[in-house]
Amino acid sequence: MKQILTILFFSFMCNGYAQVNKIDSLKHQLTVVKQDTSRVMVLIELSSLYRSTYPDSCLMIAEQALNLARKINFTDGELRAMRLLGLAYRDRGNYTQAFSLALKGLRLAKIHQSPSGIARFHHLLGICYTDFKDYKNAISNLQTAKTIEEKAKLELNTLSDLAYAYTLNNQIDSASFYAALSYQDELNSKSDFALFTPLRNLGRIQMVFDNYDKALDYYWKSYEVYEKSYEVRNKQTNNEGGYKSYIYNLVGEVYLKMNKIDSCIFYAVESLNSNKALFQLGFRKIESYGLLAEAYKQKKDFKKAFENLELLNSARENLYGASNIQAVQTLLAQDQEQQNQSEIDKIAYQSQLKQLALLVGLIVTLLIGFILYRNNKKEKKAKAIIEKTLAELKSTQAQLIQSEKMASLGELTAGIAHEIQNPLNFVNNFSEVSNELISELKVESLKVESERDKGLEHELLNDIAQNLEKINHHGKRASDIVKGMLEHSRKSTGEKELTDINALCDEYLRLAYHGLKAKNKDNNATMETHFDPNLPKIEVIPQDIGRVLLNLISNAFYAVNERSKNAERADSPLGAGLPASKQAGGKDGKKTEPDYIPTVFVTTQLTTNSQLLIAIKDNGSGIPDAIKDKIFQPFFTTKPTGQGTGLGLSLAYDIVKAH
Repeated sequence: MKQILTILFFSFMCNGYAQVNKIDSLKHQLTVVKQDTSRVMVLIELSSLYRSTYPDSCLMIAEQALNLARKINFTDGELRAMRLLGLAYRDRGNYTQAFSLALKGLRLAKIHQSPSGIARFHHLLGICYTDFKDYKNAISNLQTAKTIEEKAKLELNTLSDLAYAYTLNNQIDSASFYAALSYQDELNSKSDFALFTPLRNLGRIQMVFDNYDKALDYYWKSYEVYEKSYEVRNKQTNNEGGYKSYIYNLVGEVYLKMNKIDSCIFYAVESLNSNKALFQLGFRKIESYGLLAEAYKQKKDFKKAFENLELLNSARENLYGASNIQAVQTLLAQDQEQQNQSEIDKIAYQSQLKQLALLVGLIVTLLIGFILYRNNKKEKKAKAIIEKTLAELKSTQAQLIQSEKMASLGELTAGIAHEIQNPLNFVNNFSEVSNELISELKVESLKVESERDKGLEHELLNDIAQNLEKINHHGKRASDIVKGMLEHSRKSTGEKELTDINALCDEYLRLAYHGLKAKNKDNNATMETHFDPNLPKIEVIPQDIGRVLLNLISNAFYAVNERSKNAERADSPLGAGLPASKQAGGKDGKKTEPDYIPTVFVTTQLTTNSQLLIAIKDNGSGIPDAIKDKIFQPFFTTKPTGQGTGLGLSLAYDIVKAH
């Protein structure tokens, strides 16, 4: 804190001289600026600088700014001048004028939809209500000002005033929150005297908890910051400053609580003297007289206690007397009545608008009803045609879906047949060889004992045994293939299961390959797999994901097979996807690619964000850009009529999206 105050000291000294220079500069500007908005702003700024030093000059200059702003229709200047006048009247204890200007300014700001103006006048109302001890209305207005202040990026010191109002209303948690927030906010600001108000509020909060030493520390630090910020300017104006009166009252209150009566009396008297040096601030005098009355009472000096009590009552009467209170209450009541009348007028106007809207709506409804009636017969005919077309479309769709299913079933069947054919071939071959070996063994066994070759018999028996083992092995392999296919062909329950994706991809890759091989014996496509060995099992519906894999891999094999035919023309859809070098000529304009090796790649990978990626790639002709946005549309296909339904990728997309 000492370092902060040291830094602030030099800053404030410089700013104090700058303050005097600024007043001189503004006075000079008034001699040269025209009767326009610039002059209004100069008057407002000069009046603001005089507020705590020459209150009469402050009021006079602010009135000039207000009159000029109204004369040239400068709304923002008018709002600023009205607020400044309201603050000046509040400083002098003239709350009737302060409330009047605040209420009028708020109405004007709302009419002109000025967020900054609305925030400033809510803030003025908040501090006036605080002085009048109406903390509910004070907090409500200050909260409204704070909300607008944050959005409009204004600097109204609302956080400190909220902390002060909550403290006086004995809402200590809220007071502590806003006091700390205000202190941190002002500590980071570039204002010359930003810290003195938050420090004062923190001291008040310490008083609530009877932490008198901490309260005194905060009060004196607050006063030290304030004095340094105003030191040079106050010397120039022969004014000690009104803040000393405020702090002395607070310090006197601490000493009264600590039962240090003489110290309390000293600072209360000093507060009165400081107050007179500026101008008579009524609420400061009330605080001072109250402290003195209580201090002399505890000191048993009842004469002085009574004298100060009379002065206290007189000050209260001047500031909060029946006439002043009644004037303010009358003003607030009139404002409330105006608001109520405005609300009534608004409701009446809205009611008229609703009636007019209802009438227009009724006319439009009748017109629409007439048009709908005219078109009703046409719509009925159109509806009948649409229903018939829809029924036909649904029937066609059902047939196409069944066709797609049968196509998938055909590919699966072909793959299964090829998978089973290999072990069956082994079984048949080893069976035939075994029969031949048994025949040789029979021939050898029929020979006389002396001619029989025991070694040959033993060798033949070993060969037969080995063949039987191989027959058994390949028979089990065929059985496992059938079981696996039955497992995957059973009806899907829709429930996810922990599945080895590598195994699933490998299985359906082989099925798709053999299915294609069964259809086209000349197929010479190769397969490359890159399976991540660290892939964990994940929960999927195996039958559905298998169908997706079968569709994608079958499409890949179809693409590479079409390209490998090497007979598409350069201007065909598939040919258009090839590099220019590949489109150059064979016979009759057909492509020739002697080095082309049709290949389908299947890759699995665990990505960095823990997602499982299955990539199916081929080196076929590719997909032209013109149709890329259509490939997942139902019934869209580039295959010749009869070779594809256009539902494969659409169904695959739906399955993956569902996962």
